[in-house]
Amino acid sequence: MIKRFYLVLIALIMLTTAACSSTSSNEEKASDVEVVSEVKGTVRVSLAGWQLESGIDPITGIENVGLEEFIKKEFEPRYPNIKLELYQVPWENAQAKQTAMLKSGDVDVLYTGGAFASQWQQQGLLKGLDELIANDSTFDPGIYLEGVWENSYSTKSYDKSVHFGIPAVLGRRIIIYDKKLFDEWGVDYLSENPTPDEVLEKAKEMTGKNPKTGEQNFGIWWDGKALNASTFVALSHAFGATGGEGTLNDLKNIKWNLNSPEVVEIFEWLEAAAKYAPPGILNTQGNENFGLEKNNIAIHLDANGASTMGEVMANGNTELLDRFESTLNLGPNGEGWVAVDPFVMAKDVKNVEASWEVLKFLTGPITQKHNYDNFKFTPTLADASFVAKEDKYMKTSMEIAQVSKSTLFDEANPFFGSELVPAINGFISKAHNGNAPDIQSYLDDLQERAEKWSSNQ
Repeated sequence: MIKRFYLVLIALIMLTTAACSSTSSNEEKASDVEVVSEVKGTVRVSLAGWQLESGIDPITGIENVGLEEFIKKEFEPRYPNIKLELYQVPWENAQAKQTAMLKSGDVDVLYTGGAFASQWQQQGLLKGLDELIANDSTFDPGIYLEGVWENSYSTKSYDKSVHFGIPAVLGRRIIIYDKKLFDEWGVDYLSENPTPDEVLEKAKEMTGKNPKTGEQNFGIWWDGKALNASTFVALSHAFGATGGEGTLNDLKNIKWNLNSPEVVEIFEWLEAAAKYAPPGILNTQGNENFGLEKNNIAIHLDANGASTMGEVMANGNTELLDRFESTLNLGPNGEGWVAVDPFVMAKDVKNVEASWEVLKFLTGPITQKHNYDNFKFTPTLADASFVAKEDKYMKTSMEIAQVSKSTLFDEANPFFGSELVPAINGFISKAHNGNAPDIQSYLDDLQERAEKWSSNQ
């Protein structure tokens, strides 16, 4: 899911979308919009984390248009007979609140975290969308990134037979490196699709006292406490580790392969890389200056570029764009972990026809452009020409999303979140402190736990 990421991006808004200054200008704009549908009905929409009211960002001073004003300008003229009831839910308790709304029949359409959506689909709380898609000639799945549309557990059932969601927002997980530090250390820049060995070798070369400034530098940073173990997932693509054979719709019969040579390689890499990272990786800290003038970290895995772009738009410091370069992720084709947050429809939806129109609009190009312009949400569209030319970080993240596929190492996997992620992060902590356990024994224990877990499903 992308909840923490958006809390950062909302504070780093980059482009101005000015609100209309008068009622007359609103009416003039509305009159230019053609009616799309005469469908009638009331649709209840629950939104995790979206900003409903317009306001001014406290850091950048840039004005942003909230969803309520956007709906009045762009949705109501197109769908004059559909009334929206909007409910904003904080990310902190979104799963619990939205689950309760689904079970009580108090919601029709929801924007939520991908892992939440996949669990609700398994529990029978969501409506499948395939029939609606097939019967609607105005809806084109081809407008979305193919890799996301076809492969994400956030929108498609575990056996890939049912589409239950439409991808609305992507998370950004790209590699960014500091060319200035590379130059100061005399190290060649990363390749466009770096391998784990390349990253490790260059991180080692740039850990220590900077030869020009004398300041302490660290070769690498990643989140050693990530709830989705995103760096581990990227490494699993690079080393060809799938976690086993089977599907998440048949947990009992998964044939786990967590102690394979490929997984051993991942843990060996994590142990080695931990030596070149600041202590803050154990608490999602230590990278506060990455992307800014005072940065002291050479390579940032699973970065998003928000700090750099926020500084560029707030203060016009375009030199940072050249200094901090992005690459694809660690997989052989640039794959990594891709967060996808969807819109979904409740199984007990009150008005299917009206809700489908709402769902299409809120995931379509008009809304995605609004979310990018105002809050820098990453689009899920194959053609996102509205993305600013200088926003290279977002473009890189969309390239990664196009080629990445889900495996058993995914937040939608209950065992991955409850057992594997804590084990991965616990190993990173021990490795950073110089007391990493024997890797093969560690993984043999994980394998045994996974097999017992599946047998109890």
